[in-house]
Amino acid sequence: MRNDNFKSGFISIVGRPNVGKSTLLNKILRQKIAIMSDKPQTTRNKIQGILTEHDFQAIFIDTPGIHKPKHKLGEFMNKQATSTLGEVDAILFLVEANQEPGAGDQYIADILKGIKTPIILVLNKVDLIKKDELLLRIDQYKDLVDVEEIIPLSALQGDNVEVLIKEIKKRLPEGPMFFAADQITDHPERFVIAELIREKVLQLTEEEIPHSVAVVVEQIVEREHTDKLFVSAVIYTERKSQKGILIGKDGALLKEVGKRARNDIERLLGSKIYLDLWIKVKKDWRNHAIDLRNFGFHE
Repeated sequence: MRNDNFKSGFISIVGRPNVGKSTLLNKILRQKIAIMSDKPQTTRNKIQGILTEHDFQAIFIDTPGIHKPKHKLGEFMNKQATSTLGEVDAILFLVEANQEPGAGDQYIADILKGIKTPIILVLNKVDLIKKDELLLRIDQYKDLVDVEEIIPLSALQGDNVEVLIKEIKKRLPEGPMFFAADQITDHPERFVIAELIREKVLQLTEEEIPHSVAVVVEQIVEREHTDKLFVSAVIYTERKSQKGILIGKDGALLKEVGKRARNDIERLLGSKIYLDLWIKVKKDWRNHAIDLRNFGFHE
């Protein structure tokens, strides 16, 4: 039965590309819904993750890393990252404890200065810094913008994540349960599956290819006389040369993408699957508004 003083609200996670926003979200939810990569600008859409406990529900928005855009996709990502900052109940400003503040952090801090939403400064990757250096880093970052709380943690190791959750709960207003108690994201399964496939491409390729890729899941069906689900997806890239690289020698790279993605998708769906992957070329799709909409990048 729900607590009479139930709290609920929305929390936005912002920060430079590659500071660990998706890793933190997955750790908070205790389940993987956001893709992780050591390459910047991994997240392209706002991912809503939902944490529900007996007396509160927190809905997290994992935004794309804020950066200087080079194409229409980059402009879309920046707009996604900043569009809801004045409407949420709290903002997690995520920075790297093992790095001094840079121009990117200052750029985000300048955006946050004009917003009245409570800000929690989260210093991630404390496992990569000595304790005596951490105090100095806290002083450097807290000078960038006014914050209500400072939480050092390691999203990868899970250190201090529960402390952060308690701080978030304090800032949630009383409100309804927006989503079912067992729901962890508002995105349909097709979106999450596409992201899991794209993650494997990010892990296995280098240079420009990861950011030239979009994934569309075309079909999820039950096949007769089998206990497996049939999942069909298309990996789009911008040039024929990239298609060749993604296929790999004798199809080796595409097979590895499929193998790695299949494991995550089966955990997500709770069922064995047959994964059918295709690669198609859509020239310069990141600069075409109609392609961006077709690939799911829309308001």
